[in-house]
Amino acid sequence: MTNITDSGDPATDKPEQAQNEGFGSFGYRTYVLNALLIIYILNFVDRALLSVVARPLKAELGISDTAFGLLTGFGFAFLYTIVGIPLARLAERRNRVLIIAICVALWSLMTALCGLATEITLLGVTIGGFWVLLACRVGVGIGEAGCTPPANSLIADYYPPKKRSSAMGYYAMGVTLGTLGANLIAGPIADHFGWRYAFFILGIPGVVIGLILYFTVKEPPRGYSEPGGPKANVQRATFGEAFKELFSKPSYWWMVAGATMAAFCGYAISAFQSLYLQRAFGLTAGEASVWFNVPAYAGGAIGTFLLGYIASKMKSSSAVAWLSAGGLILCVPFFGLAFTSAIGAICVIGLAVGNGIKYGYLAAQYSIAAGVVSNRVRATSTAIMLFVVNLLGYGLGPPAAGIVSDLAFSPALEEAGYAEVLDRSMCDAAERAVIFAEREARIASGEARSFWTVLSEDTSNRVSPISVEARNAVLSDLERPVTEEQFVFCEEHNQSSTRISMLFLTVLYAVAGVFFLFSAMRLKRDMPE
Repeated sequence: MTNITDSGDPATDKPEQAQNEGFGSFGYRTYVLNALLIIYILNFVDRALLSVVARPLKAELGISDTAFGLLTGFGFAFLYTIVGIPLARLAERRNRVLIIAICVALWSLMTALCGLATEITLLGVTIGGFWVLLACRVGVGIGEAGCTPPANSLIADYYPPKKRSSAMGYYAMGVTLGTLGANLIAGPIADHFGWRYAFFILGIPGVVIGLILYFTVKEPPRGYSEPGGPKANVQRATFGEAFKELFSKPSYWWMVAGATMAAFCGYAISAFQSLYLQRAFGLTAGEASVWFNVPAYAGGAIGTFLLGYIASKMKSSSAVAWLSAGGLILCVPFFGLAFTSAIGAICVIGLAVGNGIKYGYLAAQYSIAAGVVSNRVRATSTAIMLFVVNLLGYGLGPPAAGIVSDLAFSPALEEAGYAEVLDRSMCDAAERAVIFAEREARIASGEARSFWTVLSEDTSNRVSPISVEARNAVLSDLERPVTEEQFVFCEEHNQSSTRISMLFLTVLYAVAGVFFLFSAMRLKRDMPE
């Protein structure tokens, strides 16, 4: 068998080359890594869409923060985690490129169908829009389960151990770049055309990209980039053998614990961050997405890549875990600052720096999952890690954020005597309607809010450009009208209850950092010879 070396010359597959260079030419490896990154970006674009369009979606479908947490968390993660391991086992034996291509087409199609969620009647039974959307999200989860395990296995065969941390870190940028992309594109779409169009526009292209991947990416020999090159007639590990190998690696399980806790906090905050920003700073979905979330997640993308790159340049094999532990602990004060400041610029800086030093753990989780085991069980190792991380972290994090938020909101609702006449979705609908009325008033007067205006103003002293009478007219025209007093209550407690939830989750990042410290202590001993 021959391949193309980095210099472009045909060469025989020699163990020395495989150890030093990896599979294919430098240019082709770069293309494959970027192709997998684009797929991973799509993966998180489709995941993040719900959070970006949360307020208009919640207002139309009439759901609470807790129900929204179930949609973004457990409703997606349950079958995602269950299907992930069988697909990973399939990827140990079958064509990994084909599996990824089929899965990206499936989840993209299901994402587009989310835009059709509405109340329907079948055989005389009425099914609410929440349940229709939940079913579509389950479909998205099933498709996305076939992305990362085979992708990590491919990267490990394309890149040798010495280059793997930086390659994994580059691929892991898909988490933040995908979330960034969803905010950059879906937010403005939701403002101008409605939340349903965001699902249509961002879902459909994935089908085409899946086809391009299949026809342009080669399936490399398994173990090609290991020292000594691929081994002929390597017997595939059974599930029991895979577990036996994993249980002999304490660093792997400490990493899984840290990644799970980090995911619990990260997915929960990500699910409600747009809602918090809209409630705290009086923004539309598009303004919160583009002005706040885009720079916040850009910081995360840079930090994810830098940690993997820096770790690959350090001599210590445990550097990636030590750096991740430090980032998770140090991010706490920055997120705390972001969620307590009434000034937009401070909030953006806190979010960007917090994400920049926190998200590096993604490079660590993939590098450790692939690095401490033999090539026979890499996809399974990644799938088991993702099973735990997604079931407990992704599945429980967003619902926990919604529950804490509702628990903080409900007593205030009872105390004000509004428990029977007001709910979260009414507050979101009322605030959104007033925000759009205020925006139209500013545009009419030639004083539209700019990015710099929002960042510099103190929201604790913000003055509405419309009169109380005009605001009352907007509130009375709602499908479920809200009084002026109820609106004032919503403005205060919708924001404060969400802030409590965000701060609760922020503190837990430090716990994740401690788990990564324990992983770092054992990592050198657990690495294969």
